[in-house]
Amino acid sequence: MGFCLFNNIAIAARYAQKRYGVDRVAIVDWDVHHGNGTQDIFYADPSVFFFSTHQSPWYPGTGDAREIGEGAGKGTKLNRPFSAGAGREEILGAFSKDFGEAMQNYRPALLLISAGFDSRIGDPLGRFRLEDSDFADLTTLILEMADKYAAGRVVSVLEGGYNLTGLTRGVSAHAQALFAATK
Repeated sequence: MGFCLFNNIAIAARYAQKRYGVDRVAIVDWDVHHGNGTQDIFYADPSVFFFSTHQSPWYPGTGDAREIGEGAGKGTKLNRPFSAGAGREEILGAFSKDFGEAMQNYRPALLLISAGFDSRIGDPLGRFRLEDSDFADLTTLILEMADKYAAGRVVSVLEGGYNLTGLTRGVSAHAQALFAATK
């Protein structure tokens, strides 16, 4: 719908489950847009936890905090919509507190990052104010959770970002944080 032809993060989650027997996958999405396709694919599936911070109201108009999954998947979807202008305090706060608390109970065997950088300050499509250091800190937070619950298993998939200079800098900060964890 709109931006994606194939849902790479959903394919990665299913591949890990089928090929490697991963029983619980957590997907985080810090893109400025709600990951409606990812949420929809796994909405009733308890084997995939989906967490999204996103600008609201904004395209695609989904991701209300009341969207928590259904059936067996109820409670494994967590949305934190924020108004334009949100930045470090709101987004890192939601990852640290809300997602962190959810992971204490869910305990994923693998964490996947929908690493979109259109939530970076200066992106022409979004109005969030994340800076490069914020992406590094988000990455570090996810890596800490992966160490705690998933034996350090993390996969990052590049998503959006429409200011090429900002995209380059955000990805660089993210990659440096990933690399630092391997030392």
